[in-house]
Amino acid sequence: FVARANGAAIKTIGVFSQPEWSAIVVPADSTITDVAQLKGTKIAATKGTDPYFFLLQALNQAGLSLADVEIINLQHADGQAALARGDVDAWAGLDPIMATTEAKDGAQLIYRNPDFLSYGVLNAREAFLQESPELVDQVLACYQEARQWIKDNPEDAAALLAKEATLEPEIATTVLTQRTNVDVPLVPGDPQRAVLETILPTLVAEGQVRSEEEARTALESIYDTTFAERASS
Repeated sequence: FVARANGAAIKTIGVFSQPEWSAIVVPADSTITDVAQLKGTKIAATKGTDPYFFLLQALNQAGLSLADVEIINLQHADGQAALARGDVDAWAGLDPIMATTEAKDGAQLIYRNPDFLSYGVLNAREAFLQESPELVDQVLACYQEARQWIKDNPEDAAALLAKEATLEPEIATTVLTQRTNVDVPLVPGDPQRAVLETILPTLVAEGQVRSEEEARTALESIYDTTFAERASS
């Protein structure tokens, strides 16, 4: 979305998952148990990413704003390391790092809300969509087949993820079977648009898009449902 808002000729053509890949994480021995208690704390987050936008929405829901906390802008792995060292009070986590520190360090997830997270989507250049529609159809057909296989074979899918991503089997199982919903419509539309609509003002305020007008134009034109509708029929 940010790329399209800044002039890239790309479209979102399919949705393959609704992952719960972020939450607000605190150390095992933290006394913080809810978002409201984050006032006055240091929070590690990677600006411009889904965990960052998740954090902003969580703060807003709790009646807080960025002025009430100190954001330490770190890459995801560095954010987890800062949390483990005690350099920050909380971290806007990202799986599988989040699931790993939860299992190995006893880190606590004090706030979870899948509705505040974006979806796993497929994007493509508009030129490619025009030049190679048959290949696009094949890609979406493969995704549909893979999603069905994951639903039918969750244990095998978790084992495959563990092998390919070099994860502990229990971490892969948590990420794939407990925090990733692949049973979502392939066709993009209102649910995905609603998430982007929510974070759009933040993108504008932080200068991550060139203008609000261009961002709203991008939001209205980002989805091409033709291929997903064909693959779903």
